[in-house]
Amino acid sequence: MRIILCGFGVVAQSLVKLFDSRSEDLYAKYGLKPRVVGVFDSKGSAVDVSGLSLSKLVETKKKFGTVKNYANTKNSMSGIEMLKNVEADVLIETTASNYKDAEPGMTHITTAMKKGMHVISVNKGPLALAFPSLMELATYNQVMFKFSGTVGGGTPILDYAKNSLRGERITSFAGILNGTTNYILTNMSTGLSFESALKDAQDKGYVEADESLDLDGLDAAAKLVILANWIMGMKVTLPDIDCTGIRKVTIEDIKKAEKNNSVLKLIASCDNKLVVSPKEIHKDDPLGVNGTLNAIAFTSEHSGTQTIIGKGAGGTETASSILRDLLDIRQEIAKN
Repeated sequence: MRIILCGFGVVAQSLVKLFDSRSEDLYAKYGLKPRVVGVFDSKGSAVDVSGLSLSKLVETKKKFGTVKNYANTKNSMSGIEMLKNVEADVLIETTASNYKDAEPGMTHITTAMKKGMHVISVNKGPLALAFPSLMELATYNQVMFKFSGTVGGGTPILDYAKNSLRGERITSFAGILNGTTNYILTNMSTGLSFESALKDAQDKGYVEADESLDLDGLDAAAKLVILANWIMGMKVTLPDIDCTGIRKVTIEDIKKAEKNNSVLKLIASCDNKLVVSPKEIHKDDPLGVNGTLNAIAFTSEHSGTQTIIGKGAGGTETASSILRDLLDIRQEIAKN
């Protein structure tokens, strides 16, 4: 299977390491032989239609900070040029999420789909701003569009709701969809101020380069859009979410929750309305998880409420979700 990798940060590097370490196993078990034919990052690109050396890609990125030094002939082909001129079966889009206009991810995805390529995205921007139209474009071009790594990293939240609860009608859901804010609020419950808890999270590398994505609830809101569209069949985008972040949460708010035998969490919920805001959760509630964990509770018509808890983001966790999507695509292609 010929793959173009868009972006070569932590997630994409974790993915090629996974391909490398599991190549025999993937072929023996699933008949999957991933062949990376092109990679581009913000500074350049590397192309080889017979397949790039995965270990050399990682070494080049480590040494030069870009993949363009992969070969002696420095490749300056842009991402769009590569998508238009290099033959591939799947585009894996891992560039940073942008919630203003979703670029450059949006153009990468639409270009690939129009060319008949299947797409796997862990970039939430295009889905948050244009989920319904992207699904229509995928259907129109008869390609598969997968995005399990956009919600919950390595925890199969989307998969669980769609497949494990098949035949059930999910009536509502609520959860902690951002591990960074959960980590900050957990630390505040031990007496740290918001500023100290934020600094600790930044020192550990949990906070996005643009901190407003975490602190103002944008990341959680984007995930809520994806869940509402995919699971509830809604047609919503980011502006439909009523969103409040955690910047105004004080130690007093934390203590007030404590008095009510509760904890304060940033909760994304889909009931009659779509809301992201800090909320008191009873200490015994399964959603009261600590640290960087994510948790989501689905309430369905007949089987009551089911809660799924797991790690949120992380290079290896997100790479494993991309691999799951790739195996799904491989299976569908084999069927047809």
